[in-house]
Amino acid sequence: MVAVDGEAPRDIIRWTWLTDEADPTLDIRRGGLDLALEVEKGAGEPLGIDVHSALFDQLRTCDNHCEFCFIYQLPPGLRKSLYLKDDDYRLSFLYGNFTTLTRFTEADLERVVTEGLSPLNVSIHATDAGVRNEMLRNRRGGPTLRWLRALLDHGVEVHGQIVCCPGLNDGAVLDDTLAGVLDRFPELASLCVVPLGISKYNTEARMRPTTVAEARAVVECVEGWQDVFRTVLGHRLVHAPDEYYLLAERPFPEPEAYEGFAMHEDGVGMARTFELEFTGRTEATTSPQAGFFAWADGAPAGARYEAAGDYAAPADGYRAVRASGGAGPSDATGGGVGVALRPRRSAPVGVLTGTAGAQVVGPLVAGLGRADVRVIPVANEFFGGTTSVTGLLVGEDVARTLAAEPVGHRYLLPDVCLSGDRFLDGTTVADLPRPVEIIPTDGAALRRALSES
Repeated sequence: MVAVDGEAPRDIIRWTWLTDEADPTLDIRRGGLDLALEVEKGAGEPLGIDVHSALFDQLRTCDNHCEFCFIYQLPPGLRKSLYLKDDDYRLSFLYGNFTTLTRFTEADLERVVTEGLSPLNVSIHATDAGVRNEMLRNRRGGPTLRWLRALLDHGVEVHGQIVCCPGLNDGAVLDDTLAGVLDRFPELASLCVVPLGISKYNTEARMRPTTVAEARAVVECVEGWQDVFRTVLGHRLVHAPDEYYLLAERPFPEPEAYEGFAMHEDGVGMARTFELEFTGRTEATTSPQAGFFAWADGAPAGARYEAAGDYAAPADGYRAVRASGGAGPSDATGGGVGVALRPRRSAPVGVLTGTAGAQVVGPLVAGLGRADVRVIPVANEFFGGTTSVTGLLVGEDVARTLAAEPVGHRYLLPDVCLSGDRFLDGTTVADLPRPVEIIPTDGAALRRALSES
């Protein structure tokens, strides 16, 4: 595909706009020949052509060198796509990735405003220019926050994030940053303060796990500023994710405190949302969830981009459907060579989840009073460090855990740790030593799966 109506689209966004028009002309190059195809279709009618990448031109990579960057903490030997550091506003719009705006330009601003590319997610980390420069290890770090101000001035919805590194941008610096947000960026739609993630491959001496006392200090700081923002702006604005409450050994806020769960995908209010879904107190569900590295290896069906009408996702590549299909439970056999027998529906059930997820799911399952259902925490030895979320589980760790579990039981695995049927380490559900059922990562899906036992 060379062009649509004479324009070479740069990405899936522009492609969607161009192919939404009636009767487009497609310039095709095939076997060395240039062809022009006139397609008869109505405006808004699907073209019927799938693409296999979100970006058709070059990915805009990140030129920061943040000490806390998780990409630097990946083990060797993974797929090449996982090592790409992006700082591309288009992936922020399409997938919810966070951009620092250090490579943002006037042309980018014009396109965002003209095409309505909203919402965007921006990594702030600190509003003091010197501290942000140090955080990003980039002297443009502080000055490029002017683009955040420009986006807000043009009515773009922006969600912010602060990765809180102990001893670097917590304490008084975090207070100063939140004061700076109130002073300079009060139009932010939401802001989350997330804890530093550490893998066993971390080589940065200053990067260390957050202590219980430090987690409690951050939660207290955030909750204090929520009162300030509510008084001045009418809403809480800033939130701490579930991981901070687990680290601080504090109960999660009530559902209404999350004000619509705007940053659910970033771990803010996931526990309360899961509880509401599991107990049937809400009919809305959050699945499918994108998980980590979704932009690199595919994502659940359905794009965020709907400006040009309903968007039908390609079957693989750019928007790969997970093994569960994003609907109900699906069976996936494991055990290598041979036929794995499907467990009886009345068999005992093991719910696989990360160690952090087990702290949330465990009490809910225990509340059912069913002796035939248990939660199985999977320790993440592959990444190690403080890695405990379900979205970063890999097949190697799941297989090790399952190998110690009884044969013939039903094992439920959330789809957030898969793209297609593949884990981050490249293994698939077929490599697991026990058959598993892949279910969407929401409380309602788990409730339905357990009701079938």
